[in-house]
Amino acid sequence: MTDNYGREITYMRISVTELCDLRCRYCMPENGICKMPEEFLLSEEEVINAVRAAASLGIRKIRITGGEPLVKKNIVSICKNAAAVPGIEEVCITTNGIKLPQLALPLKEAGVKRINMSLDTLNAEKYAYITRRGTLAQAAEGLRAALRAGFEKIKINTVLVGGFNDDEIRPLAELTMRYPVDIRFIELMPMYDGGEFGPGAYISNERVLEVLPELQKVSPDGSVARLYKLPEAKGNIGLISPVSAHFCAECNRIRLTSDGKLKPCLHSADEISIKGLDEGQMRQQMIKAIQAKPEWHGALDWENRSKSGRNMNQIGG
Repeated sequence: MTDNYGREITYMRISVTELCDLRCRYCMPENGICKMPEEFLLSEEEVINAVRAAASLGIRKIRITGGEPLVKKNIVSICKNAAAVPGIEEVCITTNGIKLPQLALPLKEAGVKRINMSLDTLNAEKYAYITRRGTLAQAAEGLRAALRAGFEKIKINTVLVGGFNDDEIRPLAELTMRYPVDIRFIELMPMYDGGEFGPGAYISNERVLEVLPELQKVSPDGSVARLYKLPEAKGNIGLISPVSAHFCAECNRIRLTSDGKLKPCLHSADEISIKGLDEGQMRQQMIKAIQAKPEWHGALDWENRSKSGRNMNQIGG
């Protein structure tokens, strides 16, 4: 389906939980969040009905997110049933990687084709600081498990934070020399009320190009990332720049929160509920959501924070 600005919407991100086993400082409060009653959350049946409704409108790619989706007890079943929906060509998942040693192979067997894994630093002390719990060793083992499982693509997501990990741009980028993975540097977004970093934390992805002048441009792959590659690397380096160079004109997605709210735009407070609806009713609500997509999300910076009304763990990263 095409929205009012001529963008073909082919991608839906579905959050299955607001909960997470980490407490990343730009995403969640230190003490976590109150667990939402199950009756307020989408059931597995409702999630799959939403996938069917989306597929009927031309959605071909589903990304399962959270919170941390791997804390969801029925996550493998959700992925397997989503991948089986006619018209869905790709089911992907975004995770912090902590539970991948146990779940990488079951997820691959369930039909998950791609894994995005969050990793903001290669320093054990800094990892403990940014996540408030968990260890770099756990994350590293998660990456190894994903590599062993043989996913079609593994991407490492790194949120670039000035004064925290901008001195690690080269070591992080060089992971693509050692492993068949892509790494994507993502500008820190000024979300609703999350994060404790000041104005200096918001640095442009142009810093990556300054640190890595040898980067070679790579042809676009249909994602919102500008792609580059280190000479002779096994994977690409992507730059995702929602703050310094928004990509709203190419946005092809809608989002569904774990409590059943469709968000036409990540940075808009507009939400359309599908909780409690049947597949046909969900389809009609999705049409409304696609038609409600704004042309762009407006300015984003330290003074102009996201108007989403939620933090990232409540929307889906």
